[in-house]
Amino acid sequence: MWIAIAMGVIHVVMDNRQPAKTMAWALVILFVPVVGLVFYLFFGVNHRKERLVSQRSLDQLTKRSMLEFVEQENLRVPERHKQLVDLFVNQSFSLPFKDNQIDIMTDGYAFFPELLKDIAQAKHHIHIDMYIIEDDALGYLITDALIDKARQGVLVRVIYDDVGCWKVSHRFFERMREEGIEVAAYLPVRFPSFTSKVNYRNHRKLIIIDGKVGYIGGMNIAIRYVKGTGEQPWRDTMLRITGGAVYALQRAFLVDWYFVDRTLISDRIYYPQISTMSDELLTNNCLVQVVTSGPTNPYPEIMQGFVRVILAARRYIYIETPYFLPNEPVLFALKTAAMAGVDVRILCPRRSDARFVEWASRSYLREAYEAGVQVYLYETGFLHSKMMVCDDSLTTCGSTNVDFRSFENNFEANAFIYDEGTALRMKNIFLKDQEQSVLLGDIPDRIHPKFTKRLWESLTRLMSPLL
Repeated sequence: MWIAIAMGVIHVVMDNRQPAKTMAWALVILFVPVVGLVFYLFFGVNHRKERLVSQRSLDQLTKRSMLEFVEQENLRVPERHKQLVDLFVNQSFSLPFKDNQIDIMTDGYAFFPELLKDIAQAKHHIHIDMYIIEDDALGYLITDALIDKARQGVLVRVIYDDVGCWKVSHRFFERMREEGIEVAAYLPVRFPSFTSKVNYRNHRKLIIIDGKVGYIGGMNIAIRYVKGTGEQPWRDTMLRITGGAVYALQRAFLVDWYFVDRTLISDRIYYPQISTMSDELLTNNCLVQVVTSGPTNPYPEIMQGFVRVILAARRYIYIETPYFLPNEPVLFALKTAAMAGVDVRILCPRRSDARFVEWASRSYLREAYEAGVQVYLYETGFLHSKMMVCDDSLTTCGSTNVDFRSFENNFEANAFIYDEGTALRMKNIFLKDQEQSVLLGDIPDRIHPKFTKRLWESLTRLMSPLL
């Protein structure tokens, strides 16, 4: 046992993380050896130095989108956001694409009928990359539509997360395979990889149809995204994109597909010319970058982008997130911006779908509030929306929550949109949600909780990196 403890502590020390995190894991292993070692294997092993896809394969998968990027004419990057654009290009080769149309959907009643219509019109391929595909009425409705297209000769590929779909029957996915749909699980949870991979999940929500239409946002495929949970309606945000940014969505999917299937797909047919994407040729400077991040990337790209946007804000920064468990860089950036006079607002659900997470987030929300951040709690239902808008010029939406798991452990994808019109629409959506919310400062019990509640909040906060 002492040999195992020593090896565990040495492994933690040689990983060269932040000293506080290193000391925390070392102390856990030393004082609670059995439980500490198990927890470290499950949740503490750092995979950021691994490569899931070789650089040579990644270059090949990126080649086609890079050629489409080079062919863009009159690409203008807003000067005030040039450094953010360059950050994403340099970190993960996330290229900016112009000539985009963005449709914003704020509930399942808007999203799923539009998705079914696009599926019905598919002629060549349908690509779906989802954290959860539930075997409920909606899941069967979507898969029936996919099976119908597969029978017509359309290529259908589906990636689902193995942990996100733990409760889904094996037969649900097998039925799709039997009908000619290519289905793959992301990081299947099997022993012994179970110990080191269960904590690192594909949380992305990406859909690409014929390389012409793309979806990205916070909605999975499950009936609760339409009906809500219990008595709570579901409020979410999903983007439907047509135009150049679909190339970036396609690249993100094909990189994931290569990882799960080891099939390298780079044919031109998956990257159709923009002139064939719709009846009307889009010519605008609505610029979009699709940014992916994950625990095996050298840097946490999306988290870096959040910090950069927050610290560069001049007038306001509005954020919606279902879970507020920020790591130190993001929390520090929010507090710094607020104390510098920027109008910083955070909107979270008053009642979460995860009670433990709700308790853990309370002290973070109070800390932000005390630094001058305006904290609002959405009361009309469960707010699952993941978006940020800044200074009427930039907005981002995707799968990323403001929490440790999204920033450090999950594979995520967000669209960063540099366009005044889109930013203003997203701002209006935020303000409408704010009207259905209450200020944290108007809830005395949340600002000045009793000792027992404050103690419980502090204890649950210790678990924040694992939630």
